[in-house]
Amino acid sequence: MKKNYVLDTNVLLYDPRAIFKFEDNDVILPIYVIEEIDTFKRETTERGRNARMISRLLDEQRGPDRSLSRGVQLESGGLLKIWIHEKRPTLGVGLDRHSQDQAILQTAIDVRDKDTSKPTVFVTMDTNLRIRADAVGIPSETYENQRVDDESLEQPFYDLEMDGAGIDAFFQDGHVAAPATPTFFPNVAVMLRDASSPGHTALGRYDATKGQIVALRVSREGVLGVRPRNREQTFALDVLLDDSIRLVTLLGKAGTGKTLMAIAAGLKRTTEDGTFTRLVVSRPIMPLGRDIGFLPGDVDEKLNPWMQPIFDNLEFLFSNGGAKSGRGSKGFLDLLESGTIQVEPLTYIRGRSLPNQFLIVDEAQNLTPHEVKTIITRCGEGTKIILTGDPQQIDNPYVDHASNGLSVVAERFKRERIAAHVVLTKGERSELAELAANLL
Repeated sequence: MKKNYVLDTNVLLYDPRAIFKFEDNDVILPIYVIEEIDTFKRETTERGRNARMISRLLDEQRGPDRSLSRGVQLESGGLLKIWIHEKRPTLGVGLDRHSQDQAILQTAIDVRDKDTSKPTVFVTMDTNLRIRADAVGIPSETYENQRVDDESLEQPFYDLEMDGAGIDAFFQDGHVAAPATPTFFPNVAVMLRDASSPGHTALGRYDATKGQIVALRVSREGVLGVRPRNREQTFALDVLLDDSIRLVTLLGKAGTGKTLMAIAAGLKRTTEDGTFTRLVVSRPIMPLGRDIGFLPGDVDEKLNPWMQPIFDNLEFLFSNGGAKSGRGSKGFLDLLESGTIQVEPLTYIRGRSLPNQFLIVDEAQNLTPHEVKTIITRCGEGTKIILTGDPQQIDNPYVDHASNGLSVVAERFKRERIAAHVVLTKGERSELAELAANLL
């Protein structure tokens, strides 16, 4: 049964092409949505670019015999229409009559009352507005097109039972044949268990190209003095050091070692092994694309508060494992000056090409899927990209735990042989930090 979908502004700012993604249903845009979009079009942020894009897309739908006020037929079979009231509506007592949100909500009410032939659904990413819509009797939904099921982001360690001789052969040969029809995705962790002795186990990774469970290649010394403290960290270091895996998503709560391990692996592959020409570490300044601001000083001084967590990890790595290289605790400053390590915001990444580099994007849960797409498509030949973050700690008002770029990328790439997804569950920063993360 066809439906009328009334879209809120934030849906279009999140995904400008949302108007084409409601199949054969009718898509209705309140005129107030167009007014709101117009207020964002001059911004240099991703929100501003999306505002300009939706304006262009709507303008392309017009024509000599096509009017958005009457409705434009879409290729999907639905109708796209801009709804205009004869006068600005007002809602009843208890609601702000001058609020733009209330005017948009009133549009959904009017559409429902004037077109009783099919259901009307109000679509918004604003939780409070969905609650208000429900309060006035309008069915409401969030925008589901790019939302990810939480369960799909879990990273189980698949158990594979075999006899003790098979596990011994795995330790000796470094690999064992995978099941003929494996039920797991490429590059997932597999725990081999002895059917007769549960304590006799081995940890490996499914290599879909070879059709084998291969042993993890992480030495006991770890990387730059950083030793994995649990099996998730061991698995994470393995995929971080494997050059055949070009995209890694690291999810985990605070203190699980996401950023530290990613930077440690990047330093090893860049400064010690020479596999990559540069280590680039970046994180979004919320929101992505916002000007650095009016803080005093040059660009580096303005960026320092945002990038300090990265510098803290670099200083720890060089103080922890720097003795071998002779660099000392401040040795990373020489690499920064030479350009071997580059720490920068994501503000200026659009238009760049990054070949043969080890790219780490920290706090990626604050990015939209479109922003992450922009970043990944900057990766040139030979580049490896690591996305780290915690979907439960989001500062961007336009995404949530299920619609952020990190979660979407992890879901979309889980079947690809050049990608790996790791979920870190145990905090290793300190006993106090772990208790705080679990209890507070």
